[in-house]
Amino acid sequence: MAAVNNAEWCHTVCQSHGLPARFDDDAWTCSARSPENYPDAVTLVPNPSIRQLLSRIDTAEGCSIKDSFASLDLDAYGFRILFDAQWIARTANGPQHPEGENLRWELVRDLDDLASWEQAWRRGDGPTDIFRPELLANDAVAILAARDGVRIVAGAVLNRSSMVVGISNFFTDGVVDSASWSGCLTFAEKLFPATSFVGYEAGDGLVAARRSGFDTVGPLRIWIFDG
Repeated sequence: MAAVNNAEWCHTVCQSHGLPARFDDDAWTCSARSPENYPDAVTLVPNPSIRQLLSRIDTAEGCSIKDSFASLDLDAYGFRILFDAQWIARTANGPQHPEGENLRWELVRDLDDLASWEQAWRRGDGPTDIFRPELLANDAVAILAARDGVRIVAGAVLNRSSMVVGISNFFTDGVVDSASWSGCLTFAEKLFPATSFVGYEAGDGLVAARRSGFDTVGPLRIWIFDG
């Protein structure tokens, strides 16, 4: 469910850019290069045909594949491992998470706020023009911002699937900590009560998410082709 939810979010982002993307039984793929930081394919089964998968995407330099089960061997095809991570899940009746920090979490509702949110997310040197205005009109998407006064200091994206809500693009303006994760989750639960949340994290973000009541449910791996 976490892999499918993430693929649906990638599909939504690519659609907002007018890119040709599709779902098959084995994977979600985008035949044109996806926006920066987004994969060109997300596997939906542990052992898809690698040749068939590669035939559906642009395999030029920069191509990336989200190996949702960390089960593929793409070395022979010229890919290298970019990073490993863990899928995370928190059930609707999961343990209580710690109280969040004293920040005001709210929905991003207009273009000016979206531009400010993306600027805070990219931290001055990340990709631009990833989050298009179409996302604000999508009922399955909620973009969250936390403010310290008027300044956006943390944020995340929620995307709703049929059975779960995904949390992605989580950021803070400093070290990722449990209080920020819990503040985000408290607000997310108000928007989607009695819902299970999924996502993926690594490093400090994974530690903070686990402290907020998430469990790890399986590994994933991101592969990239350097040309």
